[in-house]
Amino acid sequence: CSFQSDPSQNFLRVARAGNLEKVLDYLECGTRIDTSNANGLNALHLASKEGHTAVVQELLSRGADPDARTKKGNSALHIASLAGQLEVVKLLIERGAKVNCQSQAGFSPLYMAAQENHLEVVRHLIASGASQSLATTDGFTPLAVALQQGHDKVVAVLLETDTRCRSRMPALHVAAKKDDVRSAGLLLTSDCDPNHQAGSGFTALHIAAHYGSAGVASLLLDRGADPNFPARNGIAPLHVAAKWGMLSVAQKLLERGAAVDARTRDGLTAVHCAARSGQTAVLKLLLELNAGIDLRSRSGLSPLHMAVQGDHTDCARLLLARGANSEDVTVDQLTPLHIAAHCGYVSSTQLLLDSGCRASARALNGFTALHIACKKGRVRIVELLLNYGAEPDAATDVTGLTPLHVAAFLGQTACAALLVDKGRGNASAVTAKGETPLHMAMRGGHTETARLLLEQTKVNADAAATDGQTSLHVACRTGNTEAVELLLKVRLY
Repeated sequence: CSFQSDPSQNFLRVARAGNLEKVLDYLECGTRIDTSNANGLNALHLASKEGHTAVVQELLSRGADPDARTKKGNSALHIASLAGQLEVVKLLIERGAKVNCQSQAGFSPLYMAAQENHLEVVRHLIASGASQSLATTDGFTPLAVALQQGHDKVVAVLLETDTRCRSRMPALHVAAKKDDVRSAGLLLTSDCDPNHQAGSGFTALHIAAHYGSAGVASLLLDRGADPNFPARNGIAPLHVAAKWGMLSVAQKLLERGAAVDARTRDGLTAVHCAARSGQTAVLKLLLELNAGIDLRSRSGLSPLHMAVQGDHTDCARLLLARGANSEDVTVDQLTPLHIAAHCGYVSSTQLLLDSGCRASARALNGFTALHIACKKGRVRIVELLLNYGAEPDAATDVTGLTPLHVAAFLGQTACAALLVDKGRGNASAVTAKGETPLHMAMRGGHTETARLLLEQTKVNADAAATDGQTSLHVACRTGNTEAVELLLKVRLY
């Protein structure tokens, strides 16, 4: 025997082409029957894919392993099923191929045939003992994928043979997602639980709420689905509908007994969910049904906090108009204004200030909204707060930090400039440790902020803190040569 090129690759090539004579020649000349390519495909895999029954039969009779796997974990039966090669499927099963083997991704031969709408292959696999309950790693069964792909005849066959409802629940979730009432009706036989949870922890009603599938939601409720079913983390279908703004589903849930103020594990109500996502229409519906407007989560967040956190001014305006407390505080004593300042939301800040929210309100650490805006470098918020009368020298109770101290320490020069403009911010104010904003700028290594303070205020560059250290001491200690030169220059003049 002599071959001019790589015999292994040629062997695979002729097997794929269905050239039985050449296949036999290569085998008789010593080519291994289990030779495979870089993807792990051997001659049996390739011949099975192309439907070359004679080659498949000969390879099997010569000892080819019917269950040999590719690198993705596919057997010849997977490949033949995917390609719809019914005669090869029959032959492989006759020779002992495992009908319920799964690939690395969890695909079974039945799943592959159902996915590709190969009806007769599906029938034969089921007749040969293929299990419908085997699911992929992402939870899809053959019925679920057939339903998703719209393969009605395959769906019908699978339903006829699924006598124990073991594969229907993932498919029901697919029907809920697509608002496919007809398929959902077929799936919801008397012995199938409408409250079955998928691997994600959610029921089909949660899925219908997520996608706004009002038709399937109604059907599920008619068939006994619990409108208050607490899925993962205590999330009920109404929370889901509120979050995604699915008004019609929310209405149906409420009409069928959904608790308007049901809480998640974190203490969130549907009002919180609607406000956080900016779902004004659902929020209005909930408030019209007297949902709690000032109920707080476990961390103390009110719906108004949540609306502001997302900069959803329409929701915030609606909540305020319905009487929401603009100064509700979290467990850290943060008001909605603190949240707006932290996030840098100008519109929400303006709305809250116009609604009478006090700019002087303090968080647990003593910070006002102005402190927070300076910390985050929210220049427009700083300007807005100052225009509404925020106290530029408000000091925290324990540490004595003013907004200017905070801006200086973090190098927020633009914010510091607004604070010292027209002499509003006291550049000589000291902390509990006797440090001026200039000390803080030196501690943070922010020379430009220090330059601003020295040039635009009457700060004493030689002021000493309670430990006796001046700003120059701090600059030397931190190795800030540029700042040292700046301070020495000031002392010279």
